[in-house]
Amino acid sequence: MSDRPFAGRRFYFVGIGGAGLSAYANFARAWGAEVRGWDLRETIFLEALDGIEVDVGGEPLPPHGFEVIVSTAHTDRVEGRPRAEFLAELVARRRSIVVGGAHGKTTTAAMIAYVLRELGLDPAWIVGGVVPQLGGNAGVGEGWLVVEGDESDRSIGLLEPEIAVVTNVELDHHGSYASEAELAAYFDEWLARAPSAVRGWELEPADGSLSIPGEHNRRNAAAVLAALELAGVARAEAERALAGFTGVARRFELVGERGGVRVLDDYGHNPTEIAATLATARELQPRTLIAVYQPHVFERTRQLYRELGAALGLADGAIVTDVIGGRDAPRPGVTGKLVLDYVPAPTRRGWAPGLDDAAKLALAWARPGDAIVTLGVGEPWRIAREIVEGLPA
Repeated sequence: MSDRPFAGRRFYFVGIGGAGLSAYANFARAWGAEVRGWDLRETIFLEALDGIEVDVGGEPLPPHGFEVIVSTAHTDRVEGRPRAEFLAELVARRRSIVVGGAHGKTTTAAMIAYVLRELGLDPAWIVGGVVPQLGGNAGVGEGWLVVEGDESDRSIGLLEPEIAVVTNVELDHHGSYASEAELAAYFDEWLARAPSAVRGWELEPADGSLSIPGEHNRRNAAAVLAALELAGVARAEAERALAGFTGVARRFELVGERGGVRVLDDYGHNPTEIAATLATARELQPRTLIAVYQPHVFERTRQLYRELGAALGLADGAIVTDVIGGRDAPRPGVTGKLVLDYVPAPTRRGWAPGLDDAAKLALAWARPGDAIVTLGVGEPWRIAREIVEGLPA
């Protein structure tokens, strides 16, 4: 295959600031395409698009002659090719490993790509998070293509990999699946089509050396090692390489430490992920553990506000912002206050409608020896950075 299979093509990515499309854009550029894009606001992923012309704000205006690739969140703004179809084209061109699941798919996919690269197997990868050790969220090599799939809109079903991995099954996208049983059946059908499959829940957690904390990451590592064995990598070699993996941005990432206060940021946005992250933070033995959560998606918040509140109750203090929209329309009565009202005693509760409000309240609560963890899909990383900047030196 040519190392520039997209030479001569021009793409305009609508929603380029998202975890997925930012990776697709980088991949398309590396394969020789001319790339531009649009997003509604600045995001952390735009930092990985150096050299790509990006329009921010207003409405997308694709240039004449560009193929338009549209994020699921922006299909009402402009006509174009669904991003799932574009990803399916990429997967069809290479021997691929695709990772799906309710939790841990970004870290699992990143781990697989990292091990393959460390062992000199020249992988390509597209993952939904920035991986510092890999230089970003996408990379091009001549070996296996490692991809993070997405079940939220059923688009993973369009992907036909040689090795299919599902980390776990839990209902998190109530607008796409009526029940967990429906989600499980969907994954089962997808796994059955692949020549080789890994079902993470059938595996014992890995017991080897890891550089990232948490029992959930030992479960991720078990799926990684199983997938790599199917790809022809000796388990002992994979284990040695995997020990050096230090994580993905926004996955229990230390943003900074000042004045004796540690500030961490995590992508965890549903009850299981929030509970796992806060349990891992407890291992740091902070004087007080403060969670700052930005709810994402109105339907998820409506369905899970009780469970989200209970998970935040694992912290000593919980600050909740209003819901960040974008994927679905607002619903009457569905706000972050629903979640906050179900945070149990004796956890201290704080309402902060906006990001700045949350940072100010966290700074007012923080004392030396504390740990603050910002949580959520949207822009909690902005809160974390503002808190670090506001802490005394």
